[in-house]
Amino acid sequence: MKRDIILAGVGGQGILSIAAVIGMAAVESGLYLKQAEVHGMSQRGGDVQSHLRISDQPVSSDLIPVGRCDMILSVEPMEALRYLPFLAPEGWLITSSKSFENIQDYPAAEDLFREIRKVENHMIIDAYSIAREIGSQKVSNMVMLGAASGYLGIEQERLEAALYALFGPKGEDVVQLNIEALNAGRNALRI
Repeated sequence: MKRDIILAGVGGQGILSIAAVIGMAAVESGLYLKQAEVHGMSQRGGDVQSHLRISDQPVSSDLIPVGRCDMILSVEPMEALRYLPFLAPEGWLITSSKSFENIQDYPAAEDLFREIRKVENHMIIDAYSIAREIGSQKVSNMVMLGAASGYLGIEQERLEAALYALFGPKGEDVVQLNIEALNAGRNALRI
């Protein structure tokens, strides 16, 4: 089992929380993990990305080579396209449809979606609306994690246990909201 995953978004969208949940779940599953993050100007809407390498064999580098990524999981459509050169030909591009327009000449949504649809294995999820329906747009990152969860090679129970570990100090309501978002994302793909 091996998964090379790039997580992409902008500051404040919860990329590092997604990375923490996957990382905790992977380690608790007995898998090897390497991770690298870039979050320079994240508090000003700058890009945030994380390379996650998960395997049942030791992983030598924390950076994913160009053209070898199994999955780009993005919470912002333009950020999904930024890392497209890393995606393997059989890899998956899973992105939220909700844009974060942090520049003046941000492309039209249809132009972005047209490029995303050129990727053979792609999914565009309206995670923002799903998260609002269950109570908070803040958990749209966990909706996206749920949408990707079937491709991670990690059991759902391990992801939920990681949510308990990460959000438990914030209270049971926060944990349950995140688990509900995770399940809503997973169920969104069954439509």
